Amino acid sequence: MPLSSESTPVLNRLRAAVDLTRQAATGILSHYGRPDLAVERKRDRSPVTAADRGAEEFLSGALRDAFPGDGVLGEEFGEVASTNGFRWILDPVDGTKSFVHGVPLFGTLVGLEYNGAMVAGVCRIPALDEVVYAAIGHGAWWQIKEGEPRPARVSNVSKLEESVLCFTEVEGYLQIGRMDAFDVLCRRAHMVRGWGDCYGHILVATGRAEVIADPITNAWDVAALYPILKEAGGSCTNWDGSSNIHGGSGVSVNAALRDEVLAILRKP
Repeated sequence: MPLSSESTPVLNRLRAAVDLTRQAATGILSHYGRPDLAVERKRDRSPVTAADRGAEEFLSGALRDAFPGDGVLGEEFGEVASTNGFRWILDPVDGTKSFVHGVPLFGTLVGLEYNGAMVAGVCRIPALDEVVYAAIGHGAWWQIKEGEPRPARVSNVSKLEESVLCFTEVEGYLQIGRMDAFDVLCRRAHMVRGWGDCYGHILVATGRAEVIADPITNAWDVAALYPILKEAGGSCTNWDGSSNIHGGSGVSVNAALRDEVLAILRKP
């Protein structure tokens, strides 16, 4: 969908988010690969850098300037309440561990919520110059560099034994005591790769992988992915199949494998 063709409150915001994540990528990449990059640890021991904080400050400020009254929930700086039903949910650098190790599989996630429902999302992979975006009812779209946007669609693979399974960290499965689920998925999948964080979910949305399951998530990890996966013909949900961005887990999967994968992930 060329984002210039229609004007609605949601599409106008999506258009702005696609453009602003492009601008944010410049600042993020100015820190990427630098030997003097300072890495701090948050309370949960996860890393944070000037790239995370700078990108969130830029995105939050620019979105609030463009759309007064919109709320913002960000990973690094908390929440500004909405006065009009719209709320942006930001993860400025999803995959900071990859970022600080010089691995290009990190992304910027911008989700748009309206009256409690996710209505649009953007996932940009700055180091690879790829972006995937969607608005409910308007499809999901994938653009590489300056190429024309093309529809993003999940694959039609219908057998787990023929699937590509992605994961972010094994540690999460250990923390929640569900190595049984990880073992079953790994044994049954055709190929298993650690292409994790938002990049793995975008691989599912664009048909390059079939499944990624994250045992532990925050709202900003999955909010943008819900509309993207839905419009791409698949789903991003909690492990119990519910659509609650605060549910604490996330799985993206194509439509053909959804029931089978959720049956493995649900608590025994």
